[in-house]
Parts: sequence; structure tokens; C-alpha cells
Amino acid sequence: MVNYAMLISNPTYPLFWLALIWAVIWKGFALWHSARNLQKKWFIALLLINTLGVLEIAYLFLFRKDRFKKDILGRKLKKGK
Repeated sequence: MVNYAMLISNPTYPLFWLALIWAVIWKGFALWHSARNLQKKWFIALLLINTLGVLEIAYLFLFRKDRFKKDILGRKLKKGK
């Protein structure tokens, strides 16, 4: 019988590394934008709360000040005619 608890807690488990990479990428984008937009409360919340990218994605697409001016990579959005 497979011991799933031991398998998941093993740091060499690929799902662990995928989740870690996923969370770090989203956290990096969210922290960068909150710092550039001078949103200190969001920066602190994003820094301290770990949600595997859920809070970070919500911030980037729903609560970021410049979400209508720039994309998540910091490029200006083109206005459609």
C-alpha cells in the first residue's frame, strides 16, 4: 500500500516543486505591482499570506490600481477603437 502522506511531504515530489514555482511567479508579479503602485497594505498582505497564487491573481486582475492602464508584465495597454 502506498503511503500518500509520506509521498506528498517528500520535497522531491514533482507536485511540490510545481506548486512552489507557480506561487513564486504570481507572488513576484503581485509584490512588484503593489510596490510600484504604493499600495503598502496589499504589499504586506501579499508578502505574509500564502495562498498558492489565489490572492496574488485576485490582486493583479481585480484590485490593482493600474489594471486598466498596464498588463501584469508592466506594458501599457493599447486602447481599442
